[in-house]
Amino acid sequence: MENKKTALNSLHKKYGAKLVSFAGYEMPIQYSDGIIEEHKNTRENAGIFDVSHMGQLFIKGDETLAKNLEKIFPTDLSNAKLNQSKYSFLMNEEAGIHDDLIITKVEGGFNIVLNAACKHSDLKLLSRLLDNKYEMILSEELSLIAIQGPKAVKILEKVINGVSNLKFMNGGTFKYLDEDIYITRSGYTGEDGFEISIKNKNTEIFVEKLINEGAKLIGLGARDTLRLEAGLCLYGHDMDINKSPVEANLKWAISKNRIREGGFIGFEKIKSQIEKGVSKIRVGIKPEGKIIAREKTSIFSEDDKNIGEITSGTFGPSVQAPVAMGYVENSFSKIDTKVFLEVRGKKYPANISNLPFYKKSYVKGVSK
Repeated sequence: MENKKTALNSLHKKYGAKLVSFAGYEMPIQYSDGIIEEHKNTRENAGIFDVSHMGQLFIKGDETLAKNLEKIFPTDLSNAKLNQSKYSFLMNEEAGIHDDLIITKVEGGFNIVLNAACKHSDLKLLSRLLDNKYEMILSEELSLIAIQGPKAVKILEKVINGVSNLKFMNGGTFKYLDEDIYITRSGYTGEDGFEISIKNKNTEIFVEKLINEGAKLIGLGARDTLRLEAGLCLYGHDMDINKSPVEANLKWAISKNRIREGGFIGFEKIKSQIEKGVSKIRVGIKPEGKIIAREKTSIFSEDDKNIGEITSGTFGPSVQAPVAMGYVENSFSKIDTKVFLEVRGKKYPANISNLPFYKKSYVKGVSK
């Protein structure tokens, strides 16, 4: 099957993108500057990411919708403020993660941003779980563009007046070319930034404006190194249907109120894991030398016991060192525990590390 193309496909080619197949789409892995320069530009300036392959799902409903969604998602939605975004999970009864997502309360319902590889199966699952009671639209008419970095707010403010007033994990409706666009202050890099939902037909001219104001296009390669330095999970690698949010060290995303009340899919398993602990857990791992431990690298204890596996690993340009995440037996998860990573038949020393590797600079308030 031929890969789909986003509305920015021609623009990617214009700026020298190396295009690859990703989640059924033709996507830029990098541009002419290369992954390390793109990574540094996002940390120091502002980077533009085409994330239009992600699913943008709108669920329209009355006052019953929030309560019915709370039977599915382990987060508070009934008391969510208008335009407030929350990170959550779509789970099975054993608390295995079908998908991780961002859900935002908007006028008339909720917007949910889904992972590209999961969006169609998520739609079917949610339709079934909600008994087809509500109108659900998985849009093909909208692009999703992220701008990330310390200069993102100044650049975007020049194009869309008023975005600097947004708080972190909150959104709002703005005007561009006399049409509504929806912008949230969020992202996936560890930097301040925004995600912009915009009609396909207006996307290219909008991104060219951001470029003219000083932002640069960034590919999937640097997106991966940025999110890994920030300790952020990638679905299908650091979490999947065989791992729970507690095992993924993401129980902070499940509200204490919901843990007390229950009533969501996977609750019994989540409650048990919180009370009794888990046998394996996601941790940060820092190799001692320059060796890069990629996904599926085996992790060993000092007495040569196989205790886990790397799920993501790369060189972190901002921390100037290799970084990795993976799952280890809980008894080996304490910070600074010495472990060994088997790379090409040889074991290299590493240490269990705090996450994130790179200090996040999200803006909690509004920009002045």
